[in-house]
Amino acid sequence: MKIIIEPEHFLRTLKRMTHEIIERNEDLNKVVLVGIEKKGTPIANEIKGLINQFEGVDVPIETINISSYRDDNKKTNDKISFKNDINDKVLIIVDDVLYTGRTVRAAISAIMDLGRPSKIELAVFVDRGHRELPIRADFVGKSIPTSRDELVICDFENKEVILK
Repeated sequence: MKIIIEPEHFLRTLKRMTHEIIERNEDLNKVVLVGIEKKGTPIANEIKGLINQFEGVDVPIETINISSYRDDNKKTNDKISFKNDINDKVLIIVDDVLYTGRTVRAAISAIMDLGRPSKIELAVFVDRGHRELPIRADFVGKSIPTSRDELVICDFENKEVILK
């Protein structure tokens, strides 16, 4: 087990990602953060708080459960819903680790069932490679080359990222 992001670097990484989101989105009032349950949602909440702290804009946040949109093991047939209108908005999907890209594909499919955003962007805390789909993150906390046998754990409670 190896710690690849220590607590002192965890918040710094989130702040840098937030500044990148602010710089690339001129009108933050058109941004909606979409946290993928369960591990993307705490990161999305942290980014929401930092945007509010840095820019004074209260960006809406949605949570998405993509289990019924997965292509490998569908668990339910539940449809998702959002509190906010997403039409003509910039949606930023937020997740902890980007691996094959299949979770992001499922999130995009679910979002498109709800409306037509003007743009969908992707923010991930860790990009570990091994993509199976042509998906690339717009905002990356840290890129970590891994083997397929390794596991990346984003421990939000202890503010660290561990490679097992």
